[in-house]
Amino acid sequence: MSHEASDASGNAPGGIRVRPIKPLPGPLPEGERVLWQQVPEWKAYGRRVFQLGKIALYFLVIIAWVAASAYFDTGEAVAVARALVWAVPPALGVLALLAAFAWLYARTTVFTVTDKRVIIQSGLALPSAVNLPFVNVARADLACFDDGTGDIELPMNGPRLLYSMVWPNVRLFRLKRPVPVLRALENPRQAGEILGRALAAHQQAADTPAAAAAPFKPDLRRTAAS
Repeated sequence: MSHEASDASGNAPGGIRVRPIKPLPGPLPEGERVLWQQVPEWKAYGRRVFQLGKIALYFLVIIAWVAASAYFDTGEAVAVARALVWAVPPALGVLALLAAFAWLYARTTVFTVTDKRVIIQSGLALPSAVNLPFVNVARADLACFDDGTGDIELPMNGPRLLYSMVWPNVRLFRLKRPVPVLRALENPRQAGEILGRALAAHQQAADTPAAAAAPFKPDLRRTAAS
């Protein structure tokens, strides 16, 4: 679900009332307006943040190994069944717990783009909001996946962000220079276009001698679904 093109009070151009997905942590400065908001798609969020697919494959290999070992040791189906009774429930429990975390984090995460910044709101027990001003955004890298969702990575200039500050909406294992990520977007190309236009407008306004230069376009990359 997403909303776009509203001002700080929630009014879109033309007087249409747009209901925000989640209130911002504070009022926007005068003249700044919300261009787009979206929550992540939780299944894709679980696969790419909590690595549900890879962990499920890991448990499948372990369970197959346990079953094969029980069969080759005894040659009895009863032994295989007994081994599966001990191996399958813990695996399903771990996967269910991770899926629940993925759903909860996706429910509490909201990505917002204004004409001045990107705001990432996330967190369960301790909700937080991270402001990413356009002046510190080096570029926007869009990756589309086969499931129809996509991620937008935002490499940053300026002071280094804390990894814990932006987790789980961060490129995995990039600890030295964390890269914030707008994860599991349902309409990634639309989001990329809106963000690209906003970055281009900000760049042209901040650098008037280069106002006639070609507009900013996000780097579009297509990868296979993970």
